[in-house]
Amino acid sequence: MSTDRILVHRDPALLAEAAAARLITATVDAQAARGTAHLVLTGGRNGNALLAALAAHPARDAVDWARVDLWWGDERFVPHDSPDRNAVQAAAFLDAVRPLGARIHEMPPADGTTSAEDGAARYAADLAAAGRPAFDVLLLGVGPDAHVASLFPGHPGVHQTDTTVIAVHDSPKPPPTRISLSLPTLRTARQVWLLAAGEDKAEAVALAHTAPPAATAPAGAVKGTEQTLWFLDEAAASKLP
Repeated sequence: MSTDRILVHRDPALLAEAAAARLITATVDAQAARGTAHLVLTGGRNGNALLAALAAHPARDAVDWARVDLWWGDERFVPHDSPDRNAVQAAAFLDAVRPLGARIHEMPPADGTTSAEDGAARYAADLAAAGRPAFDVLLLGVGPDAHVASLFPGHPGVHQTDTTVIAVHDSPKPPPTRISLSLPTLRTARQVWLLAAGEDKAEAVALAHTAPPAATAPAGAVKGTEQTLWFLDEAAASKLP
């Protein structure tokens, strides 16, 4: 049964450092247990801060990166070199682990892909080719509206359950076209780690802990099959009961 824990840190920098250190340990443990670790990355300011801390961490090479598969929870459907892409924003981390053998599964960009639907189908095929792995750790940034990945409150994508990867149109947050893992796919992860820092995230964090329906607060609807961790700074945790 999944257990939930809330970990509150003084500020965003300490949150990123703590999450990076814990991710190294979780990855090493997954490799010891199953040989290969499957991690799902997230973008946004907290996700990028975590990856920067991970790239610089002195214990980073405790991980056998040649036995790590890196996936994305969502991606902006823009050209491959657009600064809006999560993968472009995470380039420093990806460039650090790629030479160490990490298998990086980027979501298809808009150039070279006929549509977001085509990109979603291609990523679903990539997941299927890997055996639709149960992710060891799934990282999710929490938006001020309590969205995660590209699943937004009241948006049709929250209700799509018939596929592993979905195309998202008319996103309330630009850019408007995206690709995202579906809610059922997010829920396959052994561990789900939700990241939120800043006063602008406090309402969303509080809402997600009131057990609302997924359509109202997707962040509250994603649970790990073994554990769910909330990494918060004091500002983001300030409205929790």
